[in-house]
Amino acid sequence: MQNVSKRTILWIVPILIIVIFWYFYGPKEEITDNEYITYIKEEKLLHSNKTIGEAFANYCEEGKWVYFKTQREQHVVEFKGTCPQNNELKSVNLQFVVENDQTGYELNVLLLDNIQQTSEQRDHYLTNVFSP
Repeated sequence: MQNVSKRTILWIVPILIIVIFWYFYGPKEEITDNEYITYIKEEKLLHSNKTIGEAFANYCEEGKWVYFKTQREQHVVEFKGTCPQNNELKSVNLQFVVENDQTGYELNVLLLDNIQQTSEQRDHYLTNVFSP
């Protein structure tokens, strides 16, 4: 009888460890509406009269805004959508790193069809998004 309880404990401990890791590091639900997303969508970029939210809504066929926090406690707002580039539609992911107090942000990574672009390519792409 004692052997059965030891075997049971030996199965329960690894299962509990897996559940704990899954809880803390597993996939999370996407946050698509919060104050950081609102902040980025209402900001202006490239000396334009358009807000970032308006520019992407007018330029891209479909898109959504997602918020997440990195392990280094950075607030990231990401635009995910399908937008024109060189006369064809491409999947776009553009990240903005927002300061904790929402007084500023930094442009981060731009992916076109899951290929990371240089900062020059990103800036050129944004010029197209914000052009009239």
